[in-house]
Amino acid sequence: MGKRKSSRKVVKKERPKLDTVFACLFCNHESSVTVTMDKEHNVGNLRCKICTAAYQASINNLSAPVDVYSEWIDACEEAKLAEIRKNTADGD
Repeated sequence: MGKRKSSRKVVKKERPKLDTVFACLFCNHESSVTVTMDKEHNVGNLRCKICTAAYQASINNLSAPVDVYSEWIDACEEAKLAEIRKNTADGD
């Protein structure tokens, strides 16, 4: 008679935790920007506790707080480039 094979236990892979608190671009304080996700209204809100900088972005079911933060960084860079373009056009 053969020996019964023991069933292996299922090993769960731990997902890495993504940050929900970030550094502010304007006041340079660490851990001052918090991101809240309102999935019912598909809106992500970002707010700095120190300088009260705020940003709002549309989200979907797969969005994470880091997505709202990176979108804020992109929007700030785009605004800065638009201002530079405007100043160089006015200077000519």
